[in-house]
Amino acid sequence: MFLGWATPALLIWLIVLILPWRPWSTRERLQADARRRGESLDDVTVLIPARDEAQSLPRTLASLSEQGPGLDILIVDDQSSDGTGDVARQWGGAGVRVISGAALPEGWVGKVWAQSQARPYLDRPLVLLLDADIALAPGLIATLRHRLRDRRLGLVSLMAELSMEGFWERLLLPAFVYFFKLIYPFHLANSPSKRVAAAAGGCVLLDIRALDAIGGFACLADAIIDDCTLARRVKDAGYGTWIGLTRSVTSHRRYHGPGDIWRMVTRTAFTQLRYSWLLLGLCSLLMAVCFISPVVFSFSSESSTRTIALGTWLVMWLAYVPTLRFYGLAASWGLLMPFIGLLFLIMTWDSARRYLRGERSLWRGRQYHVGRVSTPR
Repeated sequence: MFLGWATPALLIWLIVLILPWRPWSTRERLQADARRRGESLDDVTVLIPARDEAQSLPRTLASLSEQGPGLDILIVDDQSSDGTGDVARQWGGAGVRVISGAALPEGWVGKVWAQSQARPYLDRPLVLLLDADIALAPGLIATLRHRLRDRRLGLVSLMAELSMEGFWERLLLPAFVYFFKLIYPFHLANSPSKRVAAAAGGCVLLDIRALDAIGGFACLADAIIDDCTLARRVKDAGYGTWIGLTRSVTSHRRYHGPGDIWRMVTRTAFTQLRYSWLLLGLCSLLMAVCFISPVVFSFSSESSTRTIALGTWLVMWLAYVPTLRFYGLAASWGLLMPFIGLLFLIMTWDSARRYLRGERSLWRGRQYHVGRVSTPR
């Protein structure tokens, strides 16, 4: 009887391994070419929306100073309360401009609103959308530009390497990237097919022509998952997109415990399911079969069931190991995947619970309610 329940999980993980687009692999990657560090960047504007980023911004700006000559840097101080704008102005230097952002209007997400206010100042062919907590290795911007032009794309994006110093960061953040790749297989996202489109919002190089073709930032006004929505719009407009992994783009934002990561995941988890209770139920069933059942049935008294459950656990581990190796972590972390999967499922349910209470998302001191946006100060 238990054998029939244990087998589906093994089949699902085997299918994941043999899918031709290999969603588990790390082959879609791009590292900074330091030899391009001296190339002129007079055709690129870096756009940084910054809200309460006084501590993060100096490191980000320092990395930009190592990119190459001629770079234009535009910072939008998005109603900060910690002196972010002053820090940006004090940095000074040629090519650094600071805009004081206006109050968030109804129907807009904060980050996109900040970016939209910068549009009149974007007078170069390319714009790099960069988060305020992101540091770039020397030559990275020129490397991105070469990839965009060489492949004639409208958008190139790299998934930043998140902080993985503490226990909870190592436990959950590689898995966060891994699950993102399962949902948005990079191979399919990088293909001409419009079925899958993905971008990582921390680092996106965008052709201004593609931005104008989609109607500017206004088409993303209320998008909680603005990066993937941007990639979808760009693809629908007929431009190619590319996303990959890298260790040349690093986030210096620390997650000091499970609570910080919990808030990051719950911010978008139910949005990812399109606020559908049916999809939540199907997702829960799938994750229970894939992550929980191998553990449960590994304690079965039937040897055949136990063997299948342990084999499933092994295949699950094998599918996760490439991600761990890419980030320089021990493969033994992959043995905890059942526990990791359970935690992400609980976080998804918590995201749905918050939506039921009327909260679409909560981030950077802003609450995005169902049907409206409010900004507590």
